[in-house]
Amino acid sequence: MEQVHKTEHVGLARVLGPAHVWALGVGIVLVGEYMGWNFAVGKGGAYAALMACWFAGILYTCVAMIDSEVTSTVAAAGGQYTQAKHIVGPLMAFNVGLYLVFAYTMLEAANAITVGFLVDTVATMSGHHGGIDQRPFIILAIMFLAWLNYRGVLATLTFNLVITAIAFSAIIVLFLSTSGALGTSPLRHADLMEGAASLPYGWLGILAAMHFGLWFYLGIEGTTQAAEEVRSPARSLPFGTLAGVMTLAIAATLTWYVCTGLMPWEYLGQAGVPLFDAARLSGSSFLMVFLGIGTLFATLASANGCINDASRAWFAMARDRYLPGWFGAVHPKHRTPYRSIIFLVPIALIFALGAPIDQVITFSILSGLLEYTFMPLNIILFRRKWPLDTIKRGYEHPFHPLPAFALLALCGTAFFAVFLGYGTQLVAMIAFYIVVSLWFHFWRYRFVDRGAQFTMPWPKPRGY
Repeated sequence: MEQVHKTEHVGLARVLGPAHVWALGVGIVLVGEYMGWNFAVGKGGAYAALMACWFAGILYTCVAMIDSEVTSTVAAAGGQYTQAKHIVGPLMAFNVGLYLVFAYTMLEAANAITVGFLVDTVATMSGHHGGIDQRPFIILAIMFLAWLNYRGVLATLTFNLVITAIAFSAIIVLFLSTSGALGTSPLRHADLMEGAASLPYGWLGILAAMHFGLWFYLGIEGTTQAAEEVRSPARSLPFGTLAGVMTLAIAATLTWYVCTGLMPWEYLGQAGVPLFDAARLSGSSFLMVFLGIGTLFATLASANGCINDASRAWFAMARDRYLPGWFGAVHPKHRTPYRSIIFLVPIALIFALGAPIDQVITFSILSGLLEYTFMPLNIILFRRKWPLDTIKRGYEHPFHPLPAFALLALCGTAFFAVFLGYGTQLVAMIAFYIVVSLWFHFWRYRFVDRGAQFTMPWPKPRGY
């Protein structure tokens, strides 16, 4: 049997408020407005990307409502993993935990790639012909943020709050400066979106665009990872999560409006940093500098939040012996899951330095989709086992079970959209998760203490 280390008995610190939850959720996702979403334009055209943005917004609204109810009740580190172990069972919990870790670690790697690309772009603009080596900047970004997470969650998410607010403000300023509200507008929607340019691949393009439309919001569910470090989970988690979805829906729509009015869809569909490119095309040096800073801050905030969330999921699984207990240690001074933070750094570096960004993004999206597909089952079982009158909830999501059915249908649509462009990667990922599930079932499960992991003071489920 594995030994339990004394450091595991040091608890995580409850120091976060609603603004930190908002900063964690929006900070992870806001980079999706600065890069990645525009691949949806390449898949289906400008209008297809807008419709994918709104359909994805409905999907993530369902995710936020469901998550807010369950997590404000199951207020422990691990988020959806902790929900699964209490409500569904160990095999589902193990897989959900892996979905979380890989979704956030791949998103972290994509952010680091974007940092390197942005530095290279700025260097080329400054006269460095042929660009510069991006790898040192990729490594530096990941190592610095891992160190920040190691040092403490309050400093980490306060840093996220500040740089996320600046990055979001940059989008608002760009919109106001180019929309005509503050002067002459350079936007040319009528010229750039007429005829076949709006829907070059027809209605099938709308379906294909759903793949990268998810990037506008992917990661907002990460607010649940901070449940054990929030002062008032019942109030802070629902408020921070739902406010985050609304913030992202506004930012996504403004981003689409500005970028499609300044760039042809053929270029926009493959741009590395579309908002920065839009600022350069606006003709304003101030906007170019501001959006360059905003792009850098958005990528750092996202990678910072991803390290926080992936390490909490890995830590929670180790604490329950789903993984070796060595990873479940908490730093005695900084009160952070330091071993989990350090362990995930080389994994992020391998993908950031050795994989194309579209495949890294797809890996993150698919892991997220698998996690969202579990949520309808989770909330239905939760309401069935513990009806509203049996346990106290911090938030009760409305119209149950309609959000669960809507989420399931939208997840199925998104899976098909990914299959259209990345079918091989989809099959390979499903095969990977099947293999590790078999490993858990036949080997790792023997180490799990099932009785010790049920930490909620709930009555027995109805029917037992």
